[in-house]
Amino acid sequence: MPTLIVYMTSHGCAEKAAVMIRDRIADDVTMINLEDGETPPMEMFNTVIIGGSIRIGKIQKRIRKFCENNLDELLTKRMGLYICCMFEGAPALEQFDAAFPYALREKAIATGLFGGELEFEKMNAFERMIIREVVNISEDVSKFNAGAVREFAERMLGAGN
Repeated sequence: MPTLIVYMTSHGCAEKAAVMIRDRIADDVTMINLEDGETPPMEMFNTVIIGGSIRIGKIQKRIRKFCENNLDELLTKRMGLYICCMFEGAPALEQFDAAFPYALREKAIATGLFGGELEFEKMNAFERMIIREVVNISEDVSKFNAGAVREFAERMLGAGN
């Protein structure tokens, strides 16, 4: 079954997850970073996985627009949705719920909260300053959950892929 993984990443965490998912699924996967290009026609795919990272409490605008513009078509597909964010528990769930339309969240056969990473060398000076001042962090932090990514991929595989 052809699978499309659509994602956006701010500093690489959501892409890292997309690559891990692609490698676990292994068969007939097309990966598109919305930052780099347009998506191929949706009718080419049986399965669509959408993921992005949370910045300042929101997923990337292009991910939101992709979901809105393709909602009817996406609702006919096997769906997986994920986010990468630094929060855990209820705050992460709130960000996930805000990231994707209710109809897609209800349709998804797999959902993922994969944690996040703060890598100072990938940030611009303003981002580094905000992180240091507001969050009081001055060194790299990784809360990326590779196990959660593997479980997500297994759910996608186990649901008829």
